[in-house]
Amino acid sequence: MTETATTVKKKARKASIEASSASAPKGSINLRIENDTRQLIDDAASALGKTRTEFMIDIVREQAINVLLDRRYFALDSKRFDDFMNALDNPAAPGPRLRSLLRREPAWKK
Repeated sequence: MTETATTVKKKARKASIEASSASAPKGSINLRIENDTRQLIDDAASALGKTRTEFMIDIVREQAINVLLDRRYFALDSKRFDDFMNALDNPAAPGPRLRSLLRREPAWKK
């Protein structure tokens, strides 16, 4: 049974929050931003009842999780999964362009 992307994101987010809540050492990140950008962040944080730091950490953590999941996870329905597995198990025969590429001397050996 495969997990949906939403389930994976929720689990990753929960694990991330639990990890950050633990007594792990904390560091700092210093940013220089335009005053209008800082005000925009402060207004958004205030609208959610959060501090600037809480807001920024939550948003950046969520975006980081999404970026990493987008590069590691993909979901397929059962028909497409079967087609994908079949393609892996029965690759197409190499064509003339692939054969030519494999015969070339690698650039790092030139």
